[in-house]
Amino acid sequence: MDNEKNVIRLAKPVKKGLGSFIFSRLFLVIALLLIQVVILIALWLWATNKYPALLALYWVFTFVMVIYLFNNNMDASAKLSWMLILSLLPAAGALLLLFTQSNIGHRKEAELVKRQIDNTKEALKQPPDVIEEIRDDGSGTDDLAKYLNLSGCFPIYNKTQVTYFPLGEDKFAAMIEELEKAEKFIFMEYFIITEGYMWGRILEILIRKAKEGVDVRVTYDGMCEASSLPSGYFKLLEKQGIHARAFSPIMPVVSSHYNYRDHRKILVIDGKVAFNGGINLADEYINRLERFGHWKDTAVMLKGPAAKSFTLMFLQMWNMPYENPDYGEFLSVPDCPSEESKGYVMPYADSPLDEYKAGESVYMDILNRANDYVHIMSPYLILDGELETALRFAAQRGVDVKLILPGIPDKKAAYSLAKTHYKSLYEAGVRIYEYTPGFVHAKVFVSDDIKAVVGTINLDYRSLYHHFECATYLYKTDCIADIEKDFRETLAKCREVTPDTIKNEKFSYKFFGRLLKWLAPLM
Repeated sequence: MDNEKNVIRLAKPVKKGLGSFIFSRLFLVIALLLIQVVILIALWLWATNKYPALLALYWVFTFVMVIYLFNNNMDASAKLSWMLILSLLPAAGALLLLFTQSNIGHRKEAELVKRQIDNTKEALKQPPDVIEEIRDDGSGTDDLAKYLNLSGCFPIYNKTQVTYFPLGEDKFAAMIEELEKAEKFIFMEYFIITEGYMWGRILEILIRKAKEGVDVRVTYDGMCEASSLPSGYFKLLEKQGIHARAFSPIMPVVSSHYNYRDHRKILVIDGKVAFNGGINLADEYINRLERFGHWKDTAVMLKGPAAKSFTLMFLQMWNMPYENPDYGEFLSVPDCPSEESKGYVMPYADSPLDEYKAGESVYMDILNRANDYVHIMSPYLILDGELETALRFAAQRGVDVKLILPGIPDKKAAYSLAKTHYKSLYEAGVRIYEYTPGFVHAKVFVSDDIKAVVGTINLDYRSLYHHFECATYLYKTDCIADIEKDFRETLAKCREVTPDTIKNEKFSYKFFGRLLKWLAPLM
């Protein structure tokens, strides 16, 4: 095993524990946020005491917000959650609803994202021969491509080689190999980066490549600076010649924009090779650090024209602050098609700031069109009514629907909520399994030996409604057989959920699952 002491670190390890938390920047931010909330409440109490007529206006306002809620196009489950909040805390709940719906703090961000997407809808051209090939085969893949391209620029490609990685260790080895080949640019966009062996090995290559003149850019979600990286870590990367930034860092200002996180995992090398999947850049993802037993995660590597879609996705996020960024030099890379590769590849993204539910719609399309089976791996199961109905309907019409979920949870609340769906799904014919060696972080759908999705999109409200996400849709590619094989091999390491296990589940999971159910759409 390589010596971790020789791995590059740019900062001291983030300390854990209560004492470290109290003296951290995160504690200061939380304290300042709470002070703002307390001041707002105090001002309201003072105003209503001094001017009693405000209370009457308050109740009118609450009634108006209830009417607004009924006419809102939000998910029906979310409406129920808000109705309970309004019934328990009419006035405060109405103000909270207004706060979240008014887009305070992220309206400008939404405008920037929309502008980038609108300005690049024609950045990549759909190869016309590909659409012709799949138009009349009855799979509905051409219809799905039409839908996705309403929300962005997501061509479907052929002649792209796809490699499936059943574990983080496998992806990591391939990443190192491909990074060493970089000549022009390296683009990395990850939800989590944590200093350690994995990131240290990658960082050593990035620093070296930057010195050689390769354009190296790294972006990570701002939550990293509140949990796994020191504040301003991007500045340390900049000193090494790496262009870096944190997406939406946590600031001591009350805002609803913190709800929208960049959960994507993208690596693009020279526009010819791209990686996508559930694997972040931290040691637990490659099982060098054990947190929740064995960490089961997956990814894909694309070589060929489809890699350009991930180049575009990265640049859209990277260029958000700029008025008229130039995409040409990065998207004009020669295609380098893989002539021997079979099937079709369609990378796509999902934004929480538009009216499209791309991530959920792709999953539902697979469920609704399946003939024989749909096999799923997901770390979380917190479903809205539409997706639960799709899962139940597929099973009830005879499709073999199986889900693999974690046996050891990373979040007890999410684990409890997942179990609230077990009985309903089981009664409809969906079979659920829990991975006994540890934690499943993979986000995989595979169906009928011809369709699959590997990406970052969990089966929960966070991914489906509140996060920036991305995934790779595969149709008739060679690696689909590898994905189904991996599912079956993983299934052999699982315990099956049965009526007896549901009945005899721990009381704490039953209690907290039901208690939190009403809050699930807002978590």
